[in-house]
Amino acid sequence: MTTAELNLDPIRCTSHGLCAELLPDFIELDEWGYPIVAGRDVGPGAIRDARRAVSACPTLALRLQRPAALARSSRS
Repeated sequence: MTTAELNLDPIRCTSHGLCAELLPDFIELDEWGYPIVAGRDVGPGAIRDARRAVSACPTLALRLQRPAALARSSRS
């Protein structure tokens, strides 16, 4: 995977803040401690850290997936 989209399920999130500690370039916390995910793709240099943040999420609220444009082009 060369780039990936980082997605957050706000319903599952209970604001532990671990993701923002592990991936501060892509996630910041709002005033209540809930994550705000940057709206840009995670590049190859940050994929490993992003996977670690996804794995560490206690509520499984984070997800890494291929960017939508790449997913569409691989299906055709």
